[in-house]
Amino acid sequence: MSLELTPVQAVACCSPLSREPLSEDAAEQASVVLKALGDPVRLRLMSLVASHEGGEACVCDLNDAFDLSQPTISHHLKVLHDVGLLDREKRGVWVYYRARSEVLQNLASLIGGQAG
Repeated sequence: MSLELTPVQAVACCSPLSREPLSEDAAEQASVVLKALGDPVRLRLMSLVASHEGGEACVCDLNDAFDLSQPTISHHLKVLHDVGLLDREKRGVWVYYRARSEVLQNLASLIGGQAG
């Protein structure tokens, strides 16, 4: 019986791609994170949140950066949250998103070949 990893666990546990081949399961799970970042809007949202002061941004801070409706932006943020790239916290009527920098570092190590 194989252990089922979450996408974030798969990215964190794996040796760099240049060190040893990924298992089929680890590759499948890591690809979920990469697919989430494969959308240009989500990639920009991730960058905007991660680079925002304190590594955190409110949905209200992100709306003006796109020619998209607020529900569309919220959907993209939900995808990033669901794969484990963002944490979120509701404060009053607004939702604040925080980049999970450890996940980004693990992803960089997986792709870049540095030991994580």
